[in-house]
This record gives sequence, C-alpha cells and structure tokens, in this order.
Amino acid sequence: MDDPTEDAFPTDDASHEPRRLVPLLAVVMLFAVVSGVADLILDRPQTWRSWHVVFEVAVVVVSLGFAVVLWMGWWRTASALRGTRAALAATTRSLQERQAEQAAWQRAAEGECAGFGRAVDDQLMAWELTPTEREVAFLLLQGLGHKQIAARTGRSERTVRQHAVSVYRKSGIDGRAELSAFFLQGLLPARRE
Repeated sequence: MDDPTEDAFPTDDASHEPRRLVPLLAVVMLFAVVSGVADLILDRPQTWRSWHVVFEVAVVVVSLGFAVVLWMGWWRTASALRGTRAALAATTRSLQERQAEQAAWQRAAEGECAGFGRAVDDQLMAWELTPTEREVAFLLLQGLGHKQIAARTGRSERTVRQHAVSVYRKSGIDGRAELSAFFLQGLLPARRE
C-alpha cells in the first residue's frame, strides 16, 4: 500500500521538508510512548499508585493518542488529496476533449463561418452601428459578458454596457438573447423527434 504521507504537503523544492514533518511528529509521539513504557519498566515501581507512575502512564496515553490522531488525519488528508487530483485530471481530460471537439468543428465549418461573419457584419452596418458598437455586438454574439468584453477591449464595463444598449436600440432588439436569435434563427435545422 502507498505511504499516505507521500503526497501530503507536496513541495517543489529539493528539501521536501513538509513531507518529512508529517511522519516526524508522529514518530516523536511514538518515541514518547516507548520512552514512557521503558522508563516504567526500568523503574520497577513498588506500587502503581505513585504520582510518578500516574504521570508516566498519562504521558504514554496522551502521546499515543496524539500519534494516532495525527496519523489518521494525515491519512485522510492524503486520501482526499489523491481523490481531488484524480477529479482534477478527469476534468482536465474532459476540458481537453471539449476543446479538441470545438477546434475540429471550427476547422470543419471554417468556410461557412467566414461567410456568416461577413453577413453578420453587413447586417450590423445596415443598422448603422459604429465600429465600436459592431465590435461589442460581435463579442456579445460570441457569448461574452460585459465584464469580459471590457477586459478584452480595454474599456470600462459601463462603456461596454452603453455600447450594448446602443446596439439594441439601433437594431430594435430587446437584448442579448434576441440579438443571437436574430442571426441564428433559421440557420439550425429543425429538431427531429
């Protein structure tokens, strides 16, 4: 079975100090247990009711308890970390598959998309949108939000919102969904049942 501390507290540096700290604390606690038991055996107490014996037994029990709790906590953390890494790997694979699928679709539809893009631009010009409003309209059609458009274009979100409102007003359209529907309606085949 794998060491549960193997991946706990991974580090990029060569020292791996956090990895060594994990078992070290448990070993220190276990050393206290062994030391306490050895001390009791070597002392050969006449009675088990002396303060010395009670103190040694308490140290042994507490140290053993801490060692068990620490080790179990590290074991659970390492197991959870392995599960999280597996989930992350699966999500990454899924994302890569979707990106490859999207890239393949874009390559297959490249010619049609170019013609569609020109047709969309012609319609935006027919609505007498400014170049900036056309840019915002294209980004809205790509599914970007106002914050994303602002970040991409270097404008404030408020300015982007004003351009979007101007696009809707000049086109006679009530919002982003209707803008997308204007261009996509009729392009997609009817759903077969």
